[in-house]
Amino acid sequence: MALELGGDIAAHRVDQEAFGLSIGHKGLDQLGCHAATSDFRRNQGVFGRTDRAVLHPGQSADRGLSGDVGMILSCGARSVTCYSYFGHALFLMLDGALGGHNAQYMAMLFLSDNAASVHPALWRAMQAADAPDSPYDGDALSQRLDAAFGEVFGRECTVLWGATGTAVNCLALAAMVQPHGGVVCHREAHIEMDEGGAPGFYLHGAKLMLAEGEGAKLTPQAIAAVIDPIRNDVHQVQPHAVSITQASEYGRAYQPAELAAISAFCSARGLPLHIDGARFGNAVAYLGCSPWEACQGASALSFGMIKNGGMSAEALVFFDPALADVARYRRKRAGHLQSKGRYLAAQLLAMLEGDLWLENARHANAAAQELAAAAHDRLLHPVEANEVFLRLTASEREALRAQGFSFYDWGDDAARLVTAWNSPAEHVAALARAIAAL
Repeated sequence: MALELGGDIAAHRVDQEAFGLSIGHKGLDQLGCHAATSDFRRNQGVFGRTDRAVLHPGQSADRGLSGDVGMILSCGARSVTCYSYFGHALFLMLDGALGGHNAQYMAMLFLSDNAASVHPALWRAMQAADAPDSPYDGDALSQRLDAAFGEVFGRECTVLWGATGTAVNCLALAAMVQPHGGVVCHREAHIEMDEGGAPGFYLHGAKLMLAEGEGAKLTPQAIAAVIDPIRNDVHQVQPHAVSITQASEYGRAYQPAELAAISAFCSARGLPLHIDGARFGNAVAYLGCSPWEACQGASALSFGMIKNGGMSAEALVFFDPALADVARYRRKRAGHLQSKGRYLAAQLLAMLEGDLWLENARHANAAAQELAAAAHDRLLHPVEANEVFLRLTASEREALRAQGFSFYDWGDDAARLVTAWNSPAEHVAALARAIAAL
């Protein structure tokens, strides 16, 4: 794969993930041991199996041990490309010398929106922020966050930046829940299934109280089914908060009326409501409502940016300022008060500028709808964000991977496809055609 020399180098940063994917993930592939993924329960067989994907994060040992140094060197040059014309020229020379060797490894990625590139606007914003300023969150950019997000939601709020979705979820809940209490969430919630026990760690042993619901969504009735049988005595864990995900882990969006019902229930029971908004932008884009209508009644929202074109900053939005005061201390104690916080604030403000967060989400949603239209009765869930879950046999999944598409298995007879803010139209169209032809 060769890029034209010249132009906006920032625009070529879409290739940055290829470097990371190409050289692998040391936590997943130590000297070719092919360790199970953190989500092994869903049989994400794409990892550690060279016959399962053209490119995946578990192949570094395969390439390194086989002496495929050229691939690593040229990808390293591509990484340097992001920062200098010299690096870009080096990549071109290596790629040419290898006869375009890289092209065969460039799978069409539908693994996760976390694999997507950083939007160029964020690189520019971080470069602009690269000047001396007050440390931690005392800088001018961090001080602008409350007003900027307040304008988005049409109400006062307090905003703290954080480096990961797991961190902001847990910091929000830790401000709401005592160690002897519990958080009601869906059985398939990210905080239950995919955060490595972080809620228990941050909340010092507080319990996650698991509820049921179609499409990984909760209702007042589902919450009541969990908490109503609990006796009000010291022998049983008492509910202290409720957490829902917008859009849900199966890509389902809560309608404003559904949120109004949940928030009214929580208010009546004295339970603060937390919303995990890792794909909040996708939910708002799908619903076509105001941002506040998509999270109404929440005491805290984890406003996801990283899956939506961001790099290393998420927004923890508190609509209850008292909770924010507690979270500031917990953020420091947890080691998440970064000394140069202006670079995180710069990313968040860049995402809000001109509603970039919505523009990115709309592109990802449109790509998912194109795939959904090709899937027909294979769909396991309505597509209301940028995730597509569909029935695929093992042989059908192998056939798609043989054509260069990478994605996660979802159990023995299904797959998850995730589109991103910059999913190439030609890749989406090709996958849609391939699905329709199965």
